[in-house]
Amino acid sequence: MTEDAAPIIDLAAFENGNSERKAQIAAQVDSACVNTGFLAIRNHGVSQQVIDDMWQTMQQFFDLPLEVKNQYRVPSPGYPYGYMGNEAETLAASRGDTTPPDLKETFNGGPTHIPQHIVDPQALAFCYAPTPWPTQPEHFTQAWNAYYNAMENLSARIMKLFASALHVDEQFFDEFISSPISALRALNYPPQARAPQPGQLRAGAHSDYGSLTILLPQHDSRGLEIQRLDGSWHEVLPVDGAFIINLGDLMARWTNNRWRSTMHRVVNPEQQHDPRSRRQSIAYFHQPNWDAEISTIPTCVDSTSPTQFESVLSGPYLMSKFTSTVQ
Repeated sequence: MTEDAAPIIDLAAFENGNSERKAQIAAQVDSACVNTGFLAIRNHGVSQQVIDDMWQTMQQFFDLPLEVKNQYRVPSPGYPYGYMGNEAETLAASRGDTTPPDLKETFNGGPTHIPQHIVDPQALAFCYAPTPWPTQPEHFTQAWNAYYNAMENLSARIMKLFASALHVDEQFFDEFISSPISALRALNYPPQARAPQPGQLRAGAHSDYGSLTILLPQHDSRGLEIQRLDGSWHEVLPVDGAFIINLGDLMARWTNNRWRSTMHRVVNPEQQHDPRSRRQSIAYFHQPNWDAEISTIPTCVDSTSPTQFESVLSGPYLMSKFTSTVQ
């Protein structure tokens, strides 16, 4: 199901290709974004050492006793960064759905620095709020920041690929993502010691909020599903050596719903009480600049397809979505 649900795109081939090859790959990307909103990016150039260090560090963190992890928990409801324990969030609520809270724990962190031009009090209090950094494992912050910076660089390159697929200049998105307010999230889905409540999932059905998400799933993990146009659910499996990319709500708004911000979820393991059912992943949520105005891209609107959306500002839009999910 993976190549059908998330077609594999060679990023290096696009970046190094001639105009004809670039156009071919851009067309593949456009098709994926229209039909599923998911794709897999290989030959991405991210250092394997950076990936391995992040993965091992997050495993060590989630293995810590709960009382230790709680030392780094979010300081108040609705605060964006820090540790959130099991059943602390309900992602389906961002879509207005009422379900039991999600069966996962997370650690969340934001931008690695505050640009000098950012003075908006809301931005400083939300997207640029301090992260309660763990001191265990010892190299947590070093591994985290290296991975965050690698994802920020990769997302900028993917946005150039997206621009080509949308028939605008490759630099079209640059002004909107010069100081992105992206967030990085490490997720741990513990083995389920008891049966979930009715309607309770590891991650409830939701769409992401920003421009794109870069997901690094556990290599042998199961449970990530996307909703097809006919309403059915299909599994997306990990791809060796590749990141899974999905679009967010702002990209759907930018493209006048030409591209899909796809509903997805993480379902429970088939066998309850299975210690092997633990699942982990790392997600980078790329979000345009706090004050970026998201309006329909000119190539996505014409006399027969008028714009469906009013302009929104990236930061306030993100803040409203995030705060709706917190228990």
